[in-house]
Amino acid sequence: MLERITIFARLTKMVVLAAPLLFWGCPKDGPPARPRASASSSTRAITPSPPVVAAFNGERAMDHVRKQIEFGPRPSDTEQLAKTRAYITNELKSYGLTVSLDEFNAKTPQGEKKMANIVAEIPGETKTLILLTSHYDTKLYKDMNFVGANDPAASVGTLMEIGRVLGSRKEKARVTYRLVFFDGEESFYDGWSECGDEQNPDNTYGSRHYVSQMRARNEQEHTRAMILLDMMGYKNLELGRDPTSTRWLQDIIWQTG
Repeated sequence: MLERITIFARLTKMVVLAAPLLFWGCPKDGPPARPRASASSSTRAITPSPPVVAAFNGERAMDHVRKQIEFGPRPSDTEQLAKTRAYITNELKSYGLTVSLDEFNAKTPQGEKKMANIVAEIPGETKTLILLTSHYDTKLYKDMNFVGANDPAASVGTLMEIGRVLGSRKEKARVTYRLVFFDGEESFYDGWSECGDEQNPDNTYGSRHYVSQMRARNEQEHTRAMILLDMMGYKNLELGRDPTSTRWLQDIIWQTG
């Protein structure tokens, strides 16, 4: 069974996991006054410079947040979420990623709803999977205009920017990275557990559907880790360890950050 790992992290901390460091060279002020040609008998191999990849850009991630907010409230099976889905999909394709939609119908307390997870993949040298995920739907409120700047626009914008960085790599990574944007995370009733039961909860429709698809494709055995980004846009963000998450993966995040 997939381990559900909730990581609350700053944008810059996630970049360290998503992209290699940039290497910069600084030329000297000028050539020597009297250059001399000489032959070298050294057989030492010349180490090639590492490829330069795009750096994570917080402003670009914030632009994605603003764009989502412009669409307004984005509950599942709404025109606003459809526009958001098209925006995310087009952006990811522009980064050179292979993008697909995992479409399905979900039975909810408000009837059957059409939903679609967005899946973008960066193939690696092996079938080993690292899942980087976020939900992209907003909570439905009847008495307020909830646009979800923090939940989920901040994590969606971050994941999109991570996708751009990963897509800029010239060399394949050893593992395959898969970015998944889940639909139907939020409940349709006010309370998370107000309706439904343990077997059919009124929440996490998209992630539960995606896990069932992975099981059908026997992909679980190749999945090394899943990192879930959520609610990471607080003005005064405090980082804490989630007690239900995988300890060794949390240790990597904390040590890297």
